[in-house]
Amino acid sequence: MLCMSSTALSQFLKTAFRFRDKAVSVPWRQLRASQFMTAAVAAMAGFLLHAPAQAQDLTRRIVVAGGDLTEIVFALDAEDQLVGVDQTSTWPPQAQDLPQIGYVRRLSAEGILSLDPDLLIAAHDAGPDLALQQLRRAGVLVVQAPDVDGADGVMAKIALVGEILNREDDAQVLAAQFQADLAAVQAKVATLTRKPRVLFILSIAGNAPIVGGHDTAADDIIRLAGATNAAAAVSGYKPMGREAILASQPDALLLMSHHADTFGGADAILIRPEFALTPAGQAGHAVTMDGLLLLGFGPRTPQAVAQLVRALQPRAAVEAGL
Repeated sequence: MLCMSSTALSQFLKTAFRFRDKAVSVPWRQLRASQFMTAAVAAMAGFLLHAPAQAQDLTRRIVVAGGDLTEIVFALDAEDQLVGVDQTSTWPPQAQDLPQIGYVRRLSAEGILSLDPDLLIAAHDAGPDLALQQLRRAGVLVVQAPDVDGADGVMAKIALVGEILNREDDAQVLAAQFQADLAAVQAKVATLTRKPRVLFILSIAGNAPIVGGHDTAADDIIRLAGATNAAAAVSGYKPMGREAILASQPDALLLMSHHADTFGGADAILIRPEFALTPAGQAGHAVTMDGLLLLGFGPRTPQAVAQLVRALQPRAAVEAGL
């Protein structure tokens, strides 16, 4: 796993800010994992340098599109600068009292501009691109988080938000606490002897549910919990047919709570023909968790890992001190 301390990442950002001669353009898909963090943060730093001069004071009116980023803003005690958040920003609860700007991938420039923001902090996959371009043309500084997976992504997001909000010291404290909490949980996870096979179900459409394979947030959280991804042979989020699901032999199904509720809850999903004959279906073992907590990869990820372990292996989790 990539490791970069909050201090090192913050220092890298400051160093990158000195390069004012040209914008940064990075062929993301061509990078190795060991290069990705540095390139992503460099790109963000380079973009900030080319923002309009009047937007360099980033401490006034902020809109956030991405629940993980909203959590970080609150954790840095900068929520008084928030004037709007997207629909995925459900934590902390008071975030839901802020004006809504829609779904993170279906943003409306007009709606955001009505809040008169100086800055939009957005997830790497926020969009559509046209809306982001319209915001930039209107003088709003748009900063998108780097597309870095797992725990390293949390560190990158904390450092980035701390930097652009001029809260570097608070960000370093938050990052250090995150690392310490995750390390403590991982030390306990390492004592577990069983690695249950877990199948993450993103959605159910027809007879081929969408499952989470490797290179997904679902895969990251499953592995952090000391389990095995039953769909590891799949890349990304892809449909999986009934025979393939049975062959994957999941010991447990994992779903986001709101998706499970759409289909009548975990019990109703377990008896569906796609899952009924799997070990999970036979044992009646399905785990549902809040989607932002489970897949958001924000400051609460250590708590998410511990909660998932307790749901997958209750007795072993207690013995491990989780």
